[in-house]
Amino acid sequence: MSLAAIYEVRTLRTDAEREEAAALVQDRQRWLTMRGLPVPAKADIPALFRDLQTHPAGLFEDGKLLACMIPRWDPDLGWGEGPCLFLGYFHTLPDQPDDITRLITLWASDFAARLDLPLVRSEISAHHALEAEPIAALLRRLTDIGWDVRGSGPGREGARVARLELTAEHRPGLSALIGCRVHEPQPAPDDRANA
Repeated sequence: MSLAAIYEVRTLRTDAEREEAAALVQDRQRWLTMRGLPVPAKADIPALFRDLQTHPAGLFEDGKLLACMIPRWDPDLGWGEGPCLFLGYFHTLPDQPDDITRLITLWASDFAARLDLPLVRSEISAHHALEAEPIAALLRRLTDIGWDVRGSGPGREGARVARLELTAEHRPGLSALIGCRVHEPQPAPDDRANA
């Protein structure tokens, strides 16, 4: 008898799950604003998590949503060479430990490798220089768990972002910790013309 994984990353299946993800995003944006931290520029990110066509995914522990994101296959972001798994709009519950980000990092690296993609890329809002606090502290934590900072510049939405890259790596034993039931990522609608 196999034991169920402690965590699960899965495509959000129901309206209720997508609504819960939208609420998590709103809570996180409010938390960032109250601390004077950069908030992603896109006006209605919560609506993206309500949209069935975006195939949002979430990290769950015992049915509780801890984080959400929109994983996409991207043929070329414009700032990194070659195809990748792009984690868009990644949000965690406010006041959660870095362990959630570490779990997503492990999962994303393994998931990209299983999709035969060499890299995972993501972007975080960076309205100030990357060396300035509090963004510098966040970037240090991300590099400590395996992400590489690839500079800053305009992101997918046009706002200034820190560009992040992670090498894909098969992690055979990871499924005992993190189950995965995510749809195979599709290109974003605006990427399909370029694919």
